[in-house]
Amino acid sequence: MSASGLVNEFWSEYKQRTPARLKLIDSFLAYVMFTGIVQFVYVALVGTFPFNSFLSGFISTIATFVLTVSLRMQVNPENKTIDISPERAFADYIFCNVILHLFVVNFLG
Repeated sequence: MSASGLVNEFWSEYKQRTPARLKLIDSFLAYVMFTGIVQFVYVALVGTFPFNSFLSGFISTIATFVLTVSLRMQVNPENKTIDISPERAFADYIFCNVILHLFVVNFLG
């Protein structure tokens, strides 16, 4: 089986079996990853003059990505090992993001 055949099979299976809630989370994860890549490329090309700003933004994207992956694991209906309601998982996610971004804003100075 070719690589394009595997990708096509994966994509069709993903579209059929993945709930809309998880697709929304996955698209946000792709956006956060893209944002981190853009920040890193910008620093590599332009420089790190406001270094605290770069660190704050880049660490924020990494931490947001990790928290969102955790949310995806908790709301995935196929994951039977975690017994938390989706509402509780989302509330925990929002609380952790608020705390994270309070630290990020504090680090900016």
